[in-house]
Amino acid sequence: MTINPRDPGPDYLAFWREHHLCTLTTHRPDGSPHVVPVGVTYDPGAGVARIITNKASRKVANILAARPEAARVAVCQIDRARWATLEGTATVNTDPAAIADAVRRYAERYGRTPGENPNRVVIEIALTRALGRA
Repeated sequence: MTINPRDPGPDYLAFWREHHLCTLTTHRPDGSPHVVPVGVTYDPGAGVARIITNKASRKVANILAARPEAARVAVCQIDRARWATLEGTATVNTDPAAIADAVRRYAERYGRTPGENPNRVVIEIALTRALGRA
């Protein structure tokens, strides 16, 4: 079912606020998919999903290797028959304020604040599509 990513409805939004491990799919330079587990926060008001990670990760390398408009990614979570996917274009943000905001959002969703990491960046996904059944 297609959902407006900026106005997803209460059930869909509530599902994205629950504690669920997600997957991120990026594309390697050869075009093959790279799928990894991640924590994701979803901000429908801004139309953005965020992932905190290490700047030396393969997922960051895949995003940086793509042309800015071509770094198409998807994040997904599932819980029995409920599932949700967010799609969009990813960028890597190194701004300390943006990283701190993403860490705060992660702590709210996942109930723990990650340890300090001087190599942390935030992947920001400008959302273009949402799908699911929550």
